[in-house]
Parts: sequence; C-alpha cells; structure tokens
Amino acid sequence: MPLAPYLSRMFIETETTPNPSSLKFLPGRAVMPSGTREFSSPEAAEASPLAEAIFDTGEVVNVFYGSDFVTVTAAPGANWGALKSQVVTILLDHFVSEAPLFVGGSADGFSVPADDIAPVVEDREEDAEIIASIHELLETRVRPAVAGDGGDIAYRGFSEGVVYLTLQGACSGCPSSTATLKHGIESLLKHYVPEVEEVRAA
Repeated sequence: MPLAPYLSRMFIETETTPNPSSLKFLPGRAVMPSGTREFSSPEAAEASPLAEAIFDTGEVVNVFYGSDFVTVTAAPGANWGALKSQVVTILLDHFVSEAPLFVGGSADGFSVPADDIAPVVEDREEDAEIIASIHELLETRVRPAVAGDGGDIAYRGFSEGVVYLTLQGACSGCPSSTATLKHGIESLLKHYVPEVEEVRAA
C-alpha cells in the first residue's frame, strides 16, 4: 500500500542540541521501549535497518536512539540543510511502515540501559552505598537533562573518589561536553556525595 496518503498524518519535529553537529529528531512516538542504543559506525548500524538507512546517506557518524527521539550526528563538513530532509524522510518511512527497529524484530532484546555498559573499573562492595547515591543522582537529575540535549550518560565505575562516565549521542562529541562533565555533573555529585572528588570521561 502506498505510504504517501499517511505521511501527512505524521510530523517529525527537530530540535537543535548543544552539539552543532547533532540534531534531535522527535517522531512523536516511542523509539526505545527501555534503555538507549548508540551506533557509532556503519558496521554497528547493521543491527538496525533504521540506523543503517541513516548511515547510508554517507554524511553521518553517529545515530543514537532515546526513549522518544533519534539523535543524528553529521560528519565534519556535512550540510545539515540537505541532510535534515533526508533523515526526516527515512524516519517517516520507518515509522509509518511500522518496520522493526532492529534486525530480528523487537528492540526489547537489544536495548542497552546505560548502566549495563562495561565498567572501566570494578566497583567495590564497600563503596555500595556511595555508588547507590551516585546512581540515584544520575538517574533523577543528570539523565533527564542530558536526554533533553539529545544524549545519555553511562556510568562506568567508581574508584578512589573518581566517577567514570561516558557521554553518548549528541553529548559525546559536543564542544561543551568537558564543561558538562566537570562543571555540571562533577559539581552536582561532589555536592551531594562528599566521597566524590572528581568526574572523568571514560
């Protein structure tokens, strides 16, 4: 059945992000049922027909799925004027046809909650209370703000006063990502969790 009659019923909104290379696309419906997923290469994107189609434009270096948005990061020198309409068309085709997000069907088995990403350092049992406080602050105060900018944050470990975090999506290559980590997140964690002395990008 032709999709044209249905395309007008769906509208993809776009939002700028603090990263000038990234745009946040909001299809007005759920994207990931839980967790997030990042694709940082065409090879990684083979797991998702949608991400693969976006990479096939030849001008994309990162695709990130959030709960209700898709963030796309353009390659250096790419023209967002032309690329934006290509991505919107790809997203419309995908969501209107209700195609599966991942190869093999449901996204449930492919969702990767940020806290499940491999740690940089192993947490110690004696730090369990501190780590629980860090997780709570990241979940309630940090992740909603970072999602608003088209990204996510992954906890990668806590050791000797240092919290290791990884920024994802629009936040990963953002010029202000260092400031976000050092002045925003580090200040927040140090204020509420005295045992935190530093936040480092992992």
